[in-house]
Amino acid sequence: MSLAGRELRSMIDQDGTFILTLDEVEVGDPAGDEIVVRVEAAPINPSDLGLLLGPVDMATLTPHVNGRVGLMGRVPHERLAGVAGRVGRSMPVGNEGAGTVVAAGRDVAHLTGCRVGVIGGGMYADYRRLKARDVIPLPAGVQARDGASMFVNPLTALGFVETARSEGHKAIVHTAAASNLGQMLQKICLADGVPLVNIVRSPQQAELLRAIGATHVLNSKDEGFTDRLREAIAETGATIAFDAIGGGTLGGQIVEAMERAAVGRLSEYNRYGSTEVKQLYIYGGLDTGPTIMNRAGFGFQWSISGWLLFPFLQKAGAEVTGRMRDRVVAELTTTFASNYTRVIGLAEALDPAVLRAYERKGTGEKFLIDPGRD
Repeated sequence: MSLAGRELRSMIDQDGTFILTLDEVEVGDPAGDEIVVRVEAAPINPSDLGLLLGPVDMATLTPHVNGRVGLMGRVPHERLAGVAGRVGRSMPVGNEGAGTVVAAGRDVAHLTGCRVGVIGGGMYADYRRLKARDVIPLPAGVQARDGASMFVNPLTALGFVETARSEGHKAIVHTAAASNLGQMLQKICLADGVPLVNIVRSPQQAELLRAIGATHVLNSKDEGFTDRLREAIAETGATIAFDAIGGGTLGGQIVEAMERAAVGRLSEYNRYGSTEVKQLYIYGGLDTGPTIMNRAGFGFQWSISGWLLFPFLQKAGAEVTGRMRDRVVAELTTTFASNYTRVIGLAEALDPAVLRAYERKGTGEKFLIDPGRD
């Protein structure tokens, strides 16, 4: 049973031409261990934007008319080196989603008709063929939109706590903390007894977190933020931070506050600073500018690294990953519930105004694609 449907694809040519198209594709019959899912919901996560839009200059987007539905734009020449690996390749987009199994191979025929959550790429499409191991059946009564975001954000939030524990940290600092992911992390930390310092950028975001039980919520725009950050870190003993901002000075401010708190716990002076390891993980790029660190403020026991979900899962192993997935399924509509501000169809995803709206990556703004809308 071969199916035909649409698939959103992104490409950058050697000359810097960016092309985003909605192509007609054939979905072949599933192999013995494969299924075909009719996609009913797929979120647009910040992690999707790097492939969806790349480093395109958003001001250059225009309708692409060469017989295909799509958009064309320009990637500045100085940014091409960063995407050299994808130049000339038309790539399907969308990390995760949910839908109904409409065809299944002989080894997994029992999944036919099941509603499943999917992680496997290429989810901005009408249909997706993939290995059955890459799906999780949704609990009875759970809708596709409830299971669409059951992988990236939930497993990232759980991964932060697992990382902190495995490295011997007892409390966490998190930036852009009012996001869907941040709210999940706060709920996990409350349930697991892990102190959490949340950093946000508006009073509304602060109130959102306090409403779900957050104790330490700091607005980085407030006067006296640096002093309150040091106080919160001293109170919680936080020595690890996960930063979604990336650029600017905030990451450095956090590490410096950790150092000041750790020095305050020393019984005697050490010219090399505190002996406690301070760890900053950058996992996002809401600010694409340089990361600025005041090296003189840290001592010598500190580290700055990147954190990505899939390398973490590979390192964590099957037992940890399985335990995390089981928790997500059990708490899918509570701890790991996602909120969406707008639902759009596949064709709407090619509207320049829509693209610019979710390219802003505003906290509290989350888009969901429902291919059945158009």
